[in-house]
Amino acid sequence: MTTEPDTILLAIESSCDETSASIIKNGNVLCNIISTQPIHSQYGGVVPELASRAHEKNIIPVVNEAFEKSGINKKSINAVAFTQGPGLLGSLLVGSCFAKSFSLALSVPLIGVNHMEAHIFAHFIEKPIPEFPFLCLTVSGGHTQIILVEGFDKLTVLGQTIDDAVGEAFDKTSKLLGLPYPGGPILDKLASEGNPEKYKFPMPEIQGLDFSFSGVKTSILYFLQKGKAENPRFVEENLNDICASVQYTLVEILLKKLKKASKEYKIKTIAIAGGVAANSGLRKRLEYEKQKSGWNIFIPRFEYCTDNAAMIAITAHFKYLNSVFVSQEASPNPRMSIE
Repeated sequence: MTTEPDTILLAIESSCDETSASIIKNGNVLCNIISTQPIHSQYGGVVPELASRAHEKNIIPVVNEAFEKSGINKKSINAVAFTQGPGLLGSLLVGSCFAKSFSLALSVPLIGVNHMEAHIFAHFIEKPIPEFPFLCLTVSGGHTQIILVEGFDKLTVLGQTIDDAVGEAFDKTSKLLGLPYPGGPILDKLASEGNPEKYKFPMPEIQGLDFSFSGVKTSILYFLQKGKAENPRFVEENLNDICASVQYTLVEILLKKLKKASKEYKIKTIAIAGGVAANSGLRKRLEYEKQKSGWNIFIPRFEYCTDNAAMIAITAHFKYLNSVFVSQEASPNPRMSIE
């Protein structure tokens, strides 16, 4: 009786401001090393030039740590995967150039991975895993989409934001409130002690399953300007209630479209992906919908919700099994589509 040889992949993620490396063996993630870039906090947002420079500095130490933690010899790697897009071009270039060089040095195949596709398949890193077909709401600082997932190679965008992402709405509101960057998690914590019905913000009426958040951001801006004009301490005195009301509005916009998609496509298996999946308000609303509508909810562990190489690794694993490789001519694509 012969045994199948091991499949061992190195994966690199560098789409924005996290430098990450992961090693996966036969579909099991052995390590997931992530190096963050605190320098951006002083600017209130990610500075692309600084991000790419930090990736250049961090990528070799991060990859070396991945091999050390996993106990895998570099010569055992069967393929190298990298985030091909979407993301910041300079950041993507660092990861793709490193991956290409590594694959050339070892004479192994190269696998390009869509960052948003990887967020979806992060659900397959650990059990329980969703069964096909399922709906996936991907929510992050750069994307807000509802994806119909019918297989590893069959994804359809049912709806997406026509302007800003929900994560950006959280971060911009946090900035208006004077909260440190990244403000989304801080706003979430403050919201837990506030009244979500204290203030009302308009919810956009967008046809179909698309989203819009630019109008909500503008209404929040005008609301805060008016409040501070009447009372200079308006924000400080009502911070928890403001955060709770903003969070309630943004989450309701997401859930309204998600419920519509579930009804239209008659699918009750719902997956949530991306950094905003960690939001407690969103999780509570999903739990309520689970009890009310019988949804089967899947949310990855927080480590796998934010940008990380483990999600690139698991996606690359399935691509490797189906011999889906890219050539050395493959270029980073900052606007890469999931379809």
